[in-house]
Amino acid sequence: MRDATPSGGSGAVPPDPTQPEQPDAVTGDEAFAQCRLPVMVCDSALRVVRASAGAVRELGLSEERMRGLSVTDIVPSHLCHRIENGMGRVFASGEPEEFHVRGRARPDAPERVWSVSVSPLVTTAGQVRHVEVSAIDVSEQYLARERLALLNDVSDRVGSTLDVMRTAQEMADVTVDRLADFITIDLLDSLYRGVEPKPSGTGRVPLRRAAQQSVLHGAPEAVIEPGEVDEYPASAPPVRCLATGRASLHTTGDEAIRAWELADPERSWVVRRFGIHSIMVIPLRARGITIGVAVLVRHRREEPFTRDDLLLAEEIAARAAVAVDNARRYTLERGTALALQRSLLPHRFSAQDAVEAAHRYLPARTRAGPGGDWFDVIPLSGARVALVAGDVVGHGLRASATMGRLRTAVRTLADVDLPADELLTHLDDLVTLLAAEEESAAEYEPDLEPCSDLIATCLYVVYDPVSRRCTAASAGHPPPAVVGPDGPASFLDVPPGPPLGAGGLPFETAERELSPGSLLALCTDGLLQGPGHDLGDGLARLRRSLDRAASRPLEELCDELLRTLLPAQPQDDVALLLARTRALDADRVATWDLPSDPAVVADARARVLARLEAWHLPDLAFTAELVVSELVTNAIRYGQPPVQLRLIRGAALICEVSDGSGTAPHLRRARTYDEGGRGLLLVAQLAHRWGTRQQPGGKTIWAEIGLTARSAAP
Repeated sequence: MRDATPSGGSGAVPPDPTQPEQPDAVTGDEAFAQCRLPVMVCDSALRVVRASAGAVRELGLSEERMRGLSVTDIVPSHLCHRIENGMGRVFASGEPEEFHVRGRARPDAPERVWSVSVSPLVTTAGQVRHVEVSAIDVSEQYLARERLALLNDVSDRVGSTLDVMRTAQEMADVTVDRLADFITIDLLDSLYRGVEPKPSGTGRVPLRRAAQQSVLHGAPEAVIEPGEVDEYPASAPPVRCLATGRASLHTTGDEAIRAWELADPERSWVVRRFGIHSIMVIPLRARGITIGVAVLVRHRREEPFTRDDLLLAEEIAARAAVAVDNARRYTLERGTALALQRSLLPHRFSAQDAVEAAHRYLPARTRAGPGGDWFDVIPLSGARVALVAGDVVGHGLRASATMGRLRTAVRTLADVDLPADELLTHLDDLVTLLAAEEESAAEYEPDLEPCSDLIATCLYVVYDPVSRRCTAASAGHPPPAVVGPDGPASFLDVPPGPPLGAGGLPFETAERELSPGSLLALCTDGLLQGPGHDLGDGLARLRRSLDRAASRPLEELCDELLRTLLPAQPQDDVALLLARTRALDADRVATWDLPSDPAVVADARARVLARLEAWHLPDLAFTAELVVSELVTNAIRYGQPPVQLRLIRGAALICEVSDGSGTAPHLRRARTYDEGGRGLLLVAQLAHRWGTRQQPGGKTIWAEIGLTARSAAP
């Protein structure tokens, strides 16, 4: 015989069904009558056999009325379908099921979320003749999880881009149908003009619609479209929300809403047409500033917004506002950088005779902002021209500002007519100095962003239309492409120097004589490098494109190269400069070798007057005669042989006098009793501009005399 297990243990012996029932046992009828949990027992035809007191309470029917009725006759249709399917699967499989349903147990009850459990009741023969259906109200837990999921979606989906309108639209898309039936997001109009928002509670406030969304197709509840501006009266809840920075919950019967409707008949009509009954007004605050307001309404859902909904909407708005403000700040900074970049780039080129030029600049379409790419066309003395392309490594305001400083430095150095290699050497010294200054500033101002290495590239090309020679030097920049009148395209073999700021190696030049009508193409690496190909591949693609289209007009060629070589979303700035060379024929240049004798000055004046007569420039005779007389006299008196006089007829009349001395004259103000010192002052007053150019074996003093309207005509 086995030992009996003590009563109350885990192995307690079940009561003997043959023994009479104990007087204190609870019967099944009593259990169902006292069970507060909604429980029903149904047969295989889905008819109710028993129902608990909880089911009676929730469904509003007595157990006697429910017995024999089908589940479809008792449970509302929006809940019944899923419960019926679950019961059918349990009868078929014999396995219990659990699922959630959402709705009203009866028409006058609030909407709830129920956790439904369907369990089989198995007979001693192992057959399922009945099932037990129980339901637990899990509305609070379900709504808490739903709110948490909504907040997670806001964090994941809002702010995927740095576009203000799209970021606001992402907030609207996430919120509608899960919290509101219709939502509008309006931002202060001043934000779009780059003005720091300062909301005011007085007067009408202009707000620009950033986004809107509705459960109805096309958002018919909206009175304006995204991008449009609407003025809200001072009494409107959105304006009060902007002024106070506090959210508010309203019904259409509130005094504030009625006053708004009176001041805005169009919105009043929308409220009546769609049956709007509950409204939340939520401020969009970021970094202590109210930048806009969101209005959430319900008209399809019968339940009004609750205080919990208001708290949830405030949390959503707080997270979305940070993303919107980030997008706003990025847009403002990018716009500032672009404005700075474009203001520092040339808008039009100065008149010159050496080349015909065209250009394009495209900023990078990335979050990093515009970079430091630049280009320039600089008129030089002697009708020459300098073509420049450069690139500051990095993006943003710092790169744009550095680019402006380097472009100014290049123009300054070019103005003193430094050779290409010497110019890059001085520019390299400047970049090194700028980097040291930034590092020093970062040490004393910890709020400044740490400065990384300042590196830049530059290509400097000089073309002389008289000699038709092209001289180039590179500081880590791609070489220029050259296409002759008859092709093919090639690259000038420029010795690759180190980037500016790297130091350590000298810069060298390369020269080539170009035929008139040759094409020079300078660009930054943004045009050459891209996804799937490196710099070498980019140069090969550029050469092939130039072979096909070099004869086209320059403006068309610029557009064609951008279409052919650039991806849809360039990751780097692109600067492109095209120049078609011209040549000054011999009949537009006059050169005389002069003896170092003061008596030759009169002869020089006579030759100049004769040449001007041949060029049909009699209006310039007096000015040119004085300038040539002073320059030749200075060269003979203070310079060294050989002395040479050259006239060039181009966009201006250029007078050049060269001698063998390297000493450059300086402009000074002559005193009353000084016998000399007035010659260069006279030249500076008569000439459009003048200067000194050092060259091997001496110097050249030049002066440009502007052509009059009559003399400029051919």
